[in-house]
Amino acid sequence: MAYSAKIGPSILSSDLSRLGSECVRMMECGADYLHLDVMDGHFVPNITFGHPMVECLRKSVGQDPFFDMHMMVSRPEQWVKPMAAAGANQYTFHLEASTNPGNLIKEIRESGMKVGLAIKPGTTVEELAPWANHIDMALVMTVEPGFGGQKFMEDMMPKVSWLRSQFPSLDIEVDGGVGPDSIHKCAEAGANMIVSGSAVVGSEDPRSVIALLRTVVAEAIQKRSLDR
Repeated sequence: MAYSAKIGPSILSSDLSRLGSECVRMMECGADYLHLDVMDGHFVPNITFGHPMVECLRKSVGQDPFFDMHMMVSRPEQWVKPMAAAGANQYTFHLEASTNPGNLIKEIRESGMKVGLAIKPGTTVEELAPWANHIDMALVMTVEPGFGGQKFMEDMMPKVSWLRSQFPSLDIEVDGGVGPDSIHKCAEAGANMIVSGSAVVGSEDPRSVIALLRTVVAEAIQKRSLDR
């Protein structure tokens, strides 16, 4: 079993005027990686930031933090090279936005980044399955992408369970409405990479929230390995 519990705060939930120091604060509070939401106003209604911001953040926080780019964009192939040059570590694109996932996966790998593949709530997990052995991580959205603060969609958990049963060593990420109230469901289903926005970033004690999320996931992973 090659995967481990990793907690990635969604930095979009932080004070955007202090993004560099907020990233440092999250890492100091025990985050395993940082989840950066890129929205283009086409694939989703909102607009956030692009590779120039990522480049500035990388210079500000140094080489250590792992940048997981969640590319909610309608032309994901357009930003692979700019994001790699800016210092991104993982490029997670949406299956719904790509006409040729195979080519895009190859391009991301050749640029030196890890590959993530995301699906929206309305997309079946079977559509992701043909690519699962070619990617580093599958992201199952647990809200509709594009807005923070939405309610966690528990009915997405069968997708996570199915992926875990079919691809036992795959990193599986959940994103949207995840916090102390919903983490047990995610962990039991088999998610090991947990994106949490307001529940972590908006907390008075992010360190304890991150520790709680990680403990629940780690215990579920251990239980699964004992049950096999």
